[in-house]
Amino acid sequence: MAITQALCTTYKSELLNKEHDMDTDSFKIALYTSSATLDATTTAYTVTNEISGTGYSAGGVALTGGAIAVSGTTAFVDFTDPSWTTATFTARGALIYNDTHASDAAVLVLDFGGDFTVTSGTFTIQFPAADASNALIRLA
Repeated sequence: MAITQALCTTYKSELLNKEHDMDTDSFKIALYTSSATLDATTTAYTVTNEISGTGYSAGGVALTGGAIAVSGTTAFVDFTDPSWTTATFTARGALIYNDTHASDAAVLVLDFGGDFTVTSGTFTIQFPAADASNALIRLA
């Protein structure tokens, strides 16, 4: 079992079929244990190997911000860094998914590169710079 960071393949095709609206749809981020199997072939949010712990609710948290921008020939979207407060849990990776989509369609898998643990504190995922070279979701 492994988590491999990737933009989900189904998201790419669903985007072309106008199934995602980055301006108006609701996107969430869920956290997973090292036992999860998530990669480019992930198609939807799943509870399998989702973390549990104090300060975390199944399904994760809603992403806010959702700012779309263009730089040169690259379009990208950036969300506000999500966080869980008063938290105690361990996470290895995450899945961004479209909570508005009928199937809770997968968008992006994040691999943290190792387990991260928080004990009675705040767990924050710091997204990379919102630009054409670094944003998590970008179309070049």
